[in-house]
Formats: sequence, structure tokens, C-alpha cells
Amino acid sequence: MKYSTTLPVKALPSAEKYDGNGPAYKRRFHVMAKPTGSTCNLDCSYCFYLHKEELLHQDRHSGMSDEVLENFIRQYIDGQDGDQVVFSWQGGEPTLMGLEFFEKVVKFQKQYQKPGQRVENDLQTNGVLLNDKWAAFLKEHKFLVGLSIDGPRELHDRYRVTRSGKPTFDKVMTGVDALKRHDVPFNALVTVNRTNARFPLEVYRFVTRELGTTYVQFNPCVEPVDFKQTAPQFWRDDVIPVTGSRRAHPGDLDSIVTEWSVDPDDWGKFLIAVFEEWVNNDLGRVQVNLFETAVAQTMGLPAQICTHSEFCGKGLAIEKNGDIYSCDHYVYPEYQIGNIENTQLAHLAFSERQKAFGLGKRDTLPKYCKACPYLKMCWGECPKNRIVRAPDGEAGLNYLCPGIKAFFNYAEPILVGIATLVKRDFAGLKR
Repeated sequence: MKYSTTLPVKALPSAEKYDGNGPAYKRRFHVMAKPTGSTCNLDCSYCFYLHKEELLHQDRHSGMSDEVLENFIRQYIDGQDGDQVVFSWQGGEPTLMGLEFFEKVVKFQKQYQKPGQRVENDLQTNGVLLNDKWAAFLKEHKFLVGLSIDGPRELHDRYRVTRSGKPTFDKVMTGVDALKRHDVPFNALVTVNRTNARFPLEVYRFVTRELGTTYVQFNPCVEPVDFKQTAPQFWRDDVIPVTGSRRAHPGDLDSIVTEWSVDPDDWGKFLIAVFEEWVNNDLGRVQVNLFETAVAQTMGLPAQICTHSEFCGKGLAIEKNGDIYSCDHYVYPEYQIGNIENTQLAHLAFSERQKAFGLGKRDTLPKYCKACPYLKMCWGECPKNRIVRAPDGEAGLNYLCPGIKAFFNYAEPILVGIATLVKRDFAGLKR
């Protein structure tokens, strides 16, 4: 990934619509839009984005302008050839932009939507501002909501607090009630941190039983201690610890990660416990992002999420001023690839620099990963988490590796069984 930052932002031939010459292709990419930048009404201890205000010199009192919004929507739709375009709105907290902003979103999307093209929206929110007015709008315009919630009250409120340090659980549940009254579909986005990782069944049962969600996305919290200043892959080589050592765990005075980062071993135990519960009680009823993609990969299909794909680079981020970054987790000056005001979005998404960034996920794997029996299930997970050394001392190993290996070691035979059943059922449907 670091190598990509040295390359010019030169558009590839595939940045232009297919002209009928050579192998056919369709331009497809995804952009995470941050209309408020890092501005948020919460102060979650583990947030990886609040510090962008200082890092990127943002003005917290301004959001994405109408001009940037319209330009983004026009270029995003124009730069893709598929029959579906998905807009993802995140932050910071996107609902701080107000309903009027999202009414403009829908207006511009209808204005630039191509014939036969389906435009969809998802909104990732902390849920604090959601009410009946918001819910009615989201339902009318078919927004899918991703709700950030970390489990029952005591686990959720451990890190997810207001600017004044007050708990947020009750406010979030008030928002949930509004979504349910208006029948708005929503998913649970759970940040697995050092605390709630130790209560896997409590977390899983809460979001699936009490909250009632049928899609759960588990995101491991991994943040180097210097994440506010240092971009991924720009870490000092002389401070990178070996996996399994005391500095490769949270809680040590000299740890490479923040105290709220999930412990690698706890991550594995969390996944195993939830997977067992899912297989025994919710298989076919509840979708869990990490398990669904594991089943697909076991069947020989591509990964459904970027972290477990061989390559990445098709998921960019746009800041409120139109700046484009290689990835949502790489919003650092080193990984800015341009601005839509002076370069077409498709030319940035399909550029030499972004291609190198995406290929770097595979090409920078250490030998330890390449020899791993679970390589094609994991592919080194997210590159931002490759902050430790392999047992042989080679840098570039994923911090979560011990937990990931423990999970696949446990789950592999079960995944094979599930994949066999799915293939059999699919074959029966075809007959």
C-alpha cells in the first residue's frame, strides 16, 4: 500500500466506458461518502475518524456543499456501467446534515439516474437523531440503515458516549423504536472491542433476539497507538513487535495498539462462540458478514467483503470537500488521490495509483501468510491491521492473525458441511 503513494494518478483505459474493442468490462466501484467529514454528536473512545478534523484541517461547522454533492452524485453514477449503483452515507454522523440534505440527495440521484439503472442508498448512523420524521423519509426512499450498536446497555455504553461523556444506549433504542414503527430495514454494525469481545453470546443474542436484526456486521477494533498521526504502512519498522509477544496485545504499557483494541486471542474466541451459536440456531435466518463470506469462499466463490478478498481498491472514500482517498480506513494525506472538482471520479477509481493500492493487499503478504492453509479464506484480512511481524520476523502480518487462524481451524469442517448442503439444495432447485 505504501508503494502506491509514490505513483502518479494516471487514469487506466478501463476508466472510460467500454467502447467495444478488446475484452468486455464494466466499471464498478464503491465510494463511502462522508458529508459531515469527521463531525459527530458522539465521542466514542475507539473512533478512528474523529481526529480527522485536526489531521485534515476540517471546519467542523460546515458540511458537504450542494455543489460538491451534485458533482459527486453525477460523477458516481456516470462512472459506472452496472444496473445498480449503491450510495453509502457515513461520517462522522451523517444525520447531522439534516433531512433537507438527504432530500437533495434523492433529487440529484433521480436527475442523473440512467435509464434502467437502480440507485440504492444505505445510511450508517449512531441512531441518536433518528425519529419518526427521519424514519418516514428512510422508508419512503428505501434507505437501508446500518445501526452502530455494540451489544446490551453495559457493553454499548462502555465506549459509545456523548461529547459530555454520557451513555447513549437509551437514545439509540429510541431511534430503533422509530425505525421499527415505520418498518425501516436496519442492520447491526457491531464494533468488537477489548471489552465486548469477552461477551460474545451476550452481544450476539442481544442484536439478534432483542434488537431483532437479521444481518449483523462484526468489525474488529484495531487501532495502533499512533493512529491519529501515522498513516497505515508508514509505521516505524523498529517498533513493530512479533505476533504473540506482549506488545502485540492491548493493555501492555508498551503495546502497539490502544487499550480498547480487541485482543487477537479474544477475537478468535468471539468468532468461535458466535459461529457455534449461529450454526445451531440461526443458520438460514440470520446473516453474519464474516460467516456468510466464509461459506461462499468455501464453495469456491469470491469473498463478499473486501477484508477477506484477494485484492481491494474498489472501495474509496470521499470527504465533504470532494477529496478522494484510497479507502475509508486510509483517509490520511498520504493516501489522497485527488478531488472530484478537478479530476473525474472514475479516473481516480481506475488509476495506476489505486490499482497498485488494491494489488498491494495480495502482493505485500509475508511468507508466513502465503504458507498458511487458510490463505484463500483470509488473504491477510485488512491491510490496515498488518502491524506485527510473523514468527520469522518478517513484517506485514495481521495483528488479528492468531484469532483468525483459531477460528478457521475450528470452523473449517463445519463450513465444508454447510457448503455441501448449500450446493446440494441449489442443485435440487435447478432440476
